[in-house]
Amino acid sequence: MEPTTQEQKGTDTKPHGERRGRGMPGRGGAGGGRGGRRGPGGARREREQREFDQKILDLSRVTRVTAGGKRMRFRATLVIGDKKGRVGVGVAKGADVAMSVEKAYRQAKRNVFTIPLKEGTFPHAVSAKYRAAVVLLKPAPAGTGLKAGGAVRVVLEMAGVPNAVSKIMGSGNKLNIARATLVGLRQLKTQTK
Repeated sequence: MEPTTQEQKGTDTKPHGERRGRGMPGRGGAGGGRGGRRGPGGARREREQREFDQKILDLSRVTRVTAGGKRMRFRATLVIGDKKGRVGVGVAKGADVAMSVEKAYRQAKRNVFTIPLKEGTFPHAVSAKYRAAVVLLKPAPAGTGLKAGGAVRVVLEMAGVPNAVSKIMGSGNKLNIARATLVGLRQLKTQTK
């Protein structure tokens, strides 16, 4: 005797989408996971990342010692800029690299400011200090290019400064050098005469 109905044969009578499970990406289901639709937050995040270019200046693993042992986290130092005179630096920690970079990007975006440029370079020379790091920034004629190294070069590239000369003195700490560079860039003034 053969079973006559589908239930007796042991086949599933549910529609195809319900059989796979609700959160499973693929045919039918609700489409959770990577294949799902992007909400308004995903589209907004993409727009923000297109607004500024970003470069990781420093990525380090830091530990916090507690009674239960060591807690590992990541610290990201990020420089963002539109290469048209706007630049910002952000530092943030997170449980993984992606989280720390995202937080640093948001912080850098809050710290963005515009550099006054005159004929493709700085209007005047400036020296700035942040903790032990001292940075000297000098204007350069057109065609000189960017004569800077380390963190200063990254900041000036993201800002879009085509011609400049710089010197780093004192500390070799990338974060302090970047912050000293920002202090110097904020000191720049254009003549109103």
